[in-house]
Amino acid sequence: MNKKRVIGALFGLILLIFAIVASNDSSSFSKSFEDILKNADSGDFTVISNEVEDKEETGVLGSIFGLDEEGEEEDLENGGESEEENSEEGYKVVKVVDGDTIDVEIEGKVERLRLIGINTPETVDPRREVECFGKQASENAKDLLLDKFVTLENDETQQERDRYGRLLRYVYLPDGASFNKYMIEEGFAYEYTYGTPYKYQTEFRQAQADAQNQQKGLWNPSACPN
Repeated sequence: MNKKRVIGALFGLILLIFAIVASNDSSSFSKSFEDILKNADSGDFTVISNEVEDKEETGVLGSIFGLDEEGEEEDLENGGESEEENSEEGYKVVKVVDGDTIDVEIEGKVERLRLIGINTPETVDPRREVECFGKQASENAKDLLLDKFVTLENDETQQERDRYGRLLRYVYLPDGASFNKYMIEEGFAYEYTYGTPYKYQTEFRQAQADAQNQQKGLWNPSACPN
């Protein structure tokens, strides 16, 4: 008996032990073990596969390895819940401070994020009056982000956090669209560079130029009549 046949026989034996011991069928165990030894020298291991493919044995193995009666693997990681019930991915937005600052839950901790590359008119800064189009920017951000699950991207050209301890991030909506860029495109925000140029600076500046040309949002002459 060569090494390959010995390994195959042992593997089959282990499977049969699990199945037969669980069913307390000692006579079946004895017969199957004899069949394994008999067929090992000839290299015929069909007896092993036949035993494993048996519906009753598959049911027993399923209870051991997490398979249902049809051999389908259960979602053990999700406690058996369906994929639809666990389709939400990313980080939940728990608060929108204003158009460029949000609170996101990350690994059970709420972190305040400052969006990279944009600046919206102020609405919550106690040192300033509410600026023109600030409320519209904040309301739009709430509509798109609050209680939604977003994905985040950092930028190696920028610091991890700003001087106020806020994480610096790009935010992506559930459909994959860049929220930062969207705010500029629709005239809810200005392009904003703080110190070092960021990854998408050229793209965001072009988005602002397009919004200005189309007089969107805060660029509309009627939006801020002062």
